[in-house]
Amino acid sequence: MRHAPSDTITWGMMLRKLPTIARAIPRVVKGMKVANVTDPTQTCGLGWTFEQATLRNPHGPALLYGDVVLSYTQVNQWANRIAHYLLGQGVGKGDVVAVFIENRPELLVTILALAKVGAVSALLNTSQTRDTLIHSINLVAPVAIVVGEELLPAFAGVREQVSIDAARSWFVADQDTFSDPGIAPEGYVNLISASADAAADNPASSRQVFFDDPCFYIYTSGTTGLPKAGVFKHGRWMRSSASFGMIALDMRPDDVVYCTLPLYHATGLCVCWGSAINGASGFAIRRKFSASQFWSDVRRYRATTLGYVGELCRYLVDQPASAEDSRHDVRKMIGNGLRPGAWAEFKTRFGVEHICELYAASDGNIGFTNILNFDNTIGFSLMAWELVAYDHDSGEPLRGADGFMRKVGKGEQGLLLARIDDKAPLDGYTDPQKTAKVVLQDVFASGDRYFNTGDLLRNIGFGHAQFVDRLGDTYRWKGENVSTTEVENLLLQHPQICEAVAYGVEVPNTNGRAGMAAITPAESLATLDFAELLAFARQRMPAYAVPLFLRVKVKMETTGTFKYQKTRLKNQGFDPAQTGADPIYAWLPGSQTYVQVSAEILAEIHQGKHRY
Repeated sequence: MRHAPSDTITWGMMLRKLPTIARAIPRVVKGMKVANVTDPTQTCGLGWTFEQATLRNPHGPALLYGDVVLSYTQVNQWANRIAHYLLGQGVGKGDVVAVFIENRPELLVTILALAKVGAVSALLNTSQTRDTLIHSINLVAPVAIVVGEELLPAFAGVREQVSIDAARSWFVADQDTFSDPGIAPEGYVNLISASADAAADNPASSRQVFFDDPCFYIYTSGTTGLPKAGVFKHGRWMRSSASFGMIALDMRPDDVVYCTLPLYHATGLCVCWGSAINGASGFAIRRKFSASQFWSDVRRYRATTLGYVGELCRYLVDQPASAEDSRHDVRKMIGNGLRPGAWAEFKTRFGVEHICELYAASDGNIGFTNILNFDNTIGFSLMAWELVAYDHDSGEPLRGADGFMRKVGKGEQGLLLARIDDKAPLDGYTDPQKTAKVVLQDVFASGDRYFNTGDLLRNIGFGHAQFVDRLGDTYRWKGENVSTTEVENLLLQHPQICEAVAYGVEVPNTNGRAGMAAITPAESLATLDFAELLAFARQRMPAYAVPLFLRVKVKMETTGTFKYQKTRLKNQGFDPAQTGADPIYAWLPGSQTYVQVSAEILAEIHQGKHRY
């Protein structure tokens, strides 16, 4: 497995950063004060911070989408009307409301309204359908749901399997509902029309939200297969928005963040939108990422800041070079997953001064940020963390003869553990048993507690780290975490597959790991119709989870404890020369079937002729 160069930070490098450090200190101090809300009676959270931003920049742009530009006052009053209506419908503090809308202003206004009520937004992944969607909804037992018109077919397909009253099934038309609310279909209530005449002042409920109150449930794929609902509390919103918006990016009212990332994930919702709100800045969004329209949008919205994931940057680098590449106002960008190989090229070609690479997890209690603008690093963290030795097969941390874990040295890769304490509490999941599985006890001393991130990092000096890899039964592809167990379970529903093992493999010139599955046919290889198998997988899985490669095995090897030998499968990848008698099949971009990988096809993939 290839790793990034260490890029160790030296004293000389730190000395050259002294002016940057001196400028950053005041906002770091101020940001830490804003972020660390500890008074249980102090009003805080999403609704409160948006109201404060409205006071600071009432007429400045808050949301930009297509031709729609809404000021902070307009958005705040719109959310207030919905909040007052929801309160009148009996939705109150602590109630869970599922939200199923694609990236557009109505999604954010709905989330903001629910935060003002003190309700919890369950942010459903808009790629989900069928059993996964049913599981995600029933997992959190919502009292209501808000569905965008664009996702009505997906929800209609599962409506009989979830228990939500029709009177609380709210509809949002797929148009500019600020100007025209549209008409709800039978069996739904039009949320925008129903709330149009409600009061526009800040509801009293928004001042009764405190740091330990849940704000969102953000779904994450875990080792159990089906999504888990991570709890994101209002206190964490304060830490996130201040850490990224104030300390890392120094956002101001004349800044505009451009974000095409899905807003049901923490990077788009909490990092990007949170940063914009913290600075009373503009937040420009697009329904889905478009490489060809990206820089046109950036210029149109006069964006100063970008939200990114590594894959997005690669798509932009792959676009034909243009004299317009650096003609924009972007000075800084924040996100994760930008690989060292693309870092310098992106920074130079597009003229971006500061790449604020970060590390954070929606279900964790730690974040790293590249505040000082070093290259090829996730930066440093203000929380306490350690890297420890781990078992390469199981991914579990190792304990010594004394029962405690061993820290790795500078330059070595290790499993990241984050200390759990009053300054860095762990919100965890809705299921306490799942939370308990990621908490380690008695790590370096009796009584201490640490969160096991499941990620490998490398310490490169002066508190800075590099991301190395992700452990466990998930891999990251197209900016999404893919659960191998979920992929395996879906493949096993096919009548001609009796065993399936899913894993991620590296493909040259891509970010993350592409999906691959080793399968054993129920009868023989001849019985497999690969076009039908691909159609079967695409119908049941989000596009990012469909395996790009298949390895057909007569018999699956297991360990002495009957565990599949995933490490060996990962290492052998999709190279037929490494897999012996097992044929390899690939889903090539633009095709409708899997084809057997020959030496010629393998060479084409390695040469980048097939763009994944």
